[in-house]
Amino acid sequence: MPTTAASPVREWRRGDCVVSDDPARLQSETVVRFITGSYWASGIPGDTMRRAIANSLCFGLYRGDAQIGFARVVTDRATFGYLCDVYVDEAHRGDGLGKWLVACVLEHPDLQGLRRLSLMTRDAQGLYEGLGFKPMGDPARYLEIHRPDVYKPAP
Repeated sequence: MPTTAASPVREWRRGDCVVSDDPARLQSETVVRFITGSYWASGIPGDTMRRAIANSLCFGLYRGDAQIGFARVVTDRATFGYLCDVYVDEAHRGDGLGKWLVACVLEHPDLQGLRRLSLMTRDAQGLYEGLGFKPMGDPARYLEIHRPDVYKPAP
């Protein structure tokens, strides 16, 4: 049983682009193709990615009817959030759309007042630092169970 009512759809506009949190607008197969082709999710099964989308607060970036970007937040909408799977199609990079997409995510009402919003990135520290993220203050406090081969078939 849900504990909170669904939030109204939110949209942000910039020129001919829109960021929307409307789940009905997401082009899930486009998102699956984006993310499964990324360095951080290579090999993740499409069904796993679709389940992740269904259980996250997702944001689509659109130019006209085409979805050209995506981001999602795994969150309880009260205390924490984990920003992940931020992606802008290669043909649309270089115009600041990724930074704008993340800025829109950070403005979302359901993410206000969180104690912690975290992310991991191999190559975009500058982008995120420009939006207020900082390296982990005490990395010794961070622990993880990491299973890099979880999606590889057993021999």
